[in-house]
Amino acid sequence: MATLNGKQQRVVDAMQPMLKTAPWVLRVTERKDYTGAILEVCERYDTGNNTTRLREHGRIYNGTLRTCKDAIRYMMGQVQDELGRPLGIQELIDDRLEYRGQIPLDETTGAKLALLFKLHPVVRSQNRIELMAWRIERFSREETLYWLGKVSIPSYGRRGIEWAKSGLRLMLAGQQKDEAAVEELLQKLRK
Repeated sequence: MATLNGKQQRVVDAMQPMLKTAPWVLRVTERKDYTGAILEVCERYDTGNNTTRLREHGRIYNGTLRTCKDAIRYMMGQVQDELGRPLGIQELIDDRLEYRGQIPLDETTGAKLALLFKLHPVVRSQNRIELMAWRIERFSREETLYWLGKVSIPSYGRRGIEWAKSGLRLMLAGQQKDEAAVEELLQKLRK
């Protein structure tokens, strides 16, 4: 791992106690199949016998990561420590993205990232992906968990999951031909 600046090192030190119990974890890693850093969002689940494991819900990398980085940082900025203070974990997702390791997430932030990471792979337009990210960032906790359930749990079979993903993509970012409207919405939503 490359050298972190002082602010990032303080964030890493502050988040360590939360890593074993956080409901979601964001892994910042590398894989030989990909160039550069990869973000993988994982949910913690109970395996019995007082043990837990992490289940991956999706990943984002390369151009799509660069496109969504601001929205992802904004989502991560909402994570707080046990005393309700902002944890500052968004500092680890900077332009150079040097940090490698796990980052604890709260339930809402983890679910929002999982939703984005599940929806983006089939969308070609970077503007539409960024629009999805900013609109997911604005979801309430309840909306986020509802939609994550629809695109993850096969209540109506695997086909139902694909229909839910397709419908949610359309709702959040329109169609490929809507590029002008997407750009106009992005100008309003970017922070």
